Amino acid sequence: MPTRRAVTGRSREPRARFAEELRSLRTRRGESLRQLGERLGWDWSLFGKMEKGETLGGPEVVQALDTHYGTPGLLLALWELAINDQTQFRERYRRYMALEAQATSLWHFAVSVLPGLLQTPGYAREVLAAGGLKGDELEQQVQARMGRRALLEGDDAPPFRTILSEAVLRTPLRDAGEWRAQLEYVGEAAERENVVVQVLPFRAGFHGLMNADVMFLRAPEGRTVAYVESGYQGALLEETAAVERLQLTYDATRDLALSPADSLKALLRTLEEARCDPPT
Repeated sequence: MPTRRAVTGRSREPRARFAEELRSLRTRRGESLRQLGERLGWDWSLFGKMEKGETLGGPEVVQALDTHYGTPGLLLALWELAINDQTQFRERYRRYMALEAQATSLWHFAVSVLPGLLQTPGYAREVLAAGGLKGDELEQQVQARMGRRALLEGDDAPPFRTILSEAVLRTPLRDAGEWRAQLEYVGEAAERENVVVQVLPFRAGFHGLMNADVMFLRAPEGRTVAYVESGYQGALLEETAAVERLQLTYDATRDLALSPADSLKALLRTLEEARCDPPT
């Protein structure tokens, strides 16, 4: 399958950047708009409007383009940025999204919320709604997040490890059925060869990542960057010394976590408890 390609566009404005990438990918394929429309089953004029920046299309067509061009998650990540007002995104977060799309491996720690890459639609909808989104904007963001899960699927999917604080498993959704579906999805993901899930039990006590979610991304050229979220703020760390210090903290926290096998057992126990809970 095609290798992951670095995001190296000229425009720094999300909508223009998205349109540029679409034009560039089609041109390199040597396809006309009509040929693209025939192969993907959409009216060719839609792709023309998307390449001119007149419309962004929906997540379904963008996912189809990602599959067609062999760029899993890249176009969807750019689309997710483009559908939002650019003033809502700091440059560091835009850069993080691009880096995630091309990462060759990912390591994550969660304080209280599952990583987006492992969320079901029901879980994502409740989390995003709690953050203030609603209506069409909420549904667009849910669909975009679901599309990003493709990053962990397929033969060339990068290795992904997440350490979940026990609080993540002890914070259920309001809808018991959606919560069970979410736990089942994490359990299924944990059985993939490229995914490792570990649980950090409460009994582990204090540790260095108690107040922050962290994602480490290894770039194709071998360097590692980290994105740290704390409260309502996020920061992209690219300076080598800072990233290495944080990695040491991550390693120490991982030493306190359950093994992948025991973590899966803990997850299954939580799922069993959820199945036994009486409906409300």
